[in-house]
Amino acid sequence: MGGAVVGAYALSTPSSASAIAVETDLAKRDPHATSSAGSVFRMLADLENRARSGMSTQTIIGQHVELQNELYNGEYGDYRGVKPPGYYYRKAADITGRLPGFLEVDLGPGYGEQGWGVGRSRTYSRAAWPTCRPGWSYTDDVVDLAVGVWRGLPRPADGSYNPSGTEPRCDGSASALPGNGGAPAGLVGMSFHQPWPGSPTKAYAQTLRSNSPAAHDAHWIERVLTPGTTEHQALIQDLSFLADHLTYLASCDVPVLLRPFHEMNAIDTKTGFWWTAADAQQYRRLWGMAYDYLVGSRGLHNLLFTWAPLAWDGVGGRDPWDYYPGDGMVDLVGVDDYSDSPNHPFQGGTWTAKWYKDLARYRKPRVLAESFYVPLSKAQSKTLDHSPWVMWTVWGQALTANNSSPDVKQSYASARVLTGGRGSDVIALLRSPHGT
Repeated sequence: MGGAVVGAYALSTPSSASAIAVETDLAKRDPHATSSAGSVFRMLADLENRARSGMSTQTIIGQHVELQNELYNGEYGDYRGVKPPGYYYRKAADITGRLPGFLEVDLGPGYGEQGWGVGRSRTYSRAAWPTCRPGWSYTDDVVDLAVGVWRGLPRPADGSYNPSGTEPRCDGSASALPGNGGAPAGLVGMSFHQPWPGSPTKAYAQTLRSNSPAAHDAHWIERVLTPGTTEHQALIQDLSFLADHLTYLASCDVPVLLRPFHEMNAIDTKTGFWWTAADAQQYRRLWGMAYDYLVGSRGLHNLLFTWAPLAWDGVGGRDPWDYYPGDGMVDLVGVDDYSDSPNHPFQGGTWTAKWYKDLARYRKPRVLAESFYVPLSKAQSKTLDHSPWVMWTVWGQALTANNSSPDVKQSYASARVLTGGRGSDVIALLRSPHGT
């Protein structure tokens, strides 16, 4: 996040050794982790340790953006017509005057395109990734917006592609990424909605188990996991597309909270992703293969790995514990919670508290990885008192579709919530020499 921020965060000193419930040194998992990634992890781990020690703590507010929908889907969002890239990142500031402290971008399906592709030719646009494909221009925005959140938009020329935020298109048009003050503005994450390995069309429909070979071939997953098979080669091809984009972010020293193969415990075989066809042992192998490829083969040390099952309510998701890949390949644990809502908490209990308490077993920073709702609202004003998640991310268009403006304002204005932008709460915390 620029030279002034990297490594500046210092862990606060707990009152006793027993107060440290969560490891704070990313190098214990990855000895070659970048300084920037280590700094972000220390901050998140410190927030978690403060919560576990019963101390007052805060939650980073996050926003997920689906750039492919914003750019190409006129039915998506709070008005008819396509949106500028990063629309829902900026929308939070339009409502509240403050930007999210965390932005998660989505890499994965194109918009009904054949094969993987990219926008304009770049250093990561190898021959395998055809350029100037209409449904793939959004990948340019994905990496440029991620750099822009970590370093600021606009920014001085720094070797990245579009420091001004202006995104040229192959057809001669251009769009503008949302400015955020021209200085480091927040943390960055990426999810990977991967179509099934070998699918000729790379669209959202091909991410679903019901549209994959797993729907009619019980042995397909095993072939995906077996080196030397055509299916395994297709898996590596998909992971190389992800790795190429992450490599560019690594070259810009952007730490990325990577959230692959999420909601692995989904019960519904129609709406679940293709990897839900894997049993727990196969899923752990799949995660391990992705980890070994990204970190080992591709040398990506700017990553924080986030494991996020679907809420284990017995209806949408089953108990996920056997799917856990292991401490050596996971940095943060979380939940995609679509069972709870502010007006109808799960089983009438405290909103999100079950998932928060159950995840404590892992001694990792805990995140609410996906929610339709902001954490604080008229219906739920004490959520973070009971479940002080390290981070809470609202999903895409749900920011306005599922939340009133007063509720969004309440969350962003709360002293319990860390927001983003120039000179923001999150940036101040990263730069603090005394921790939280």
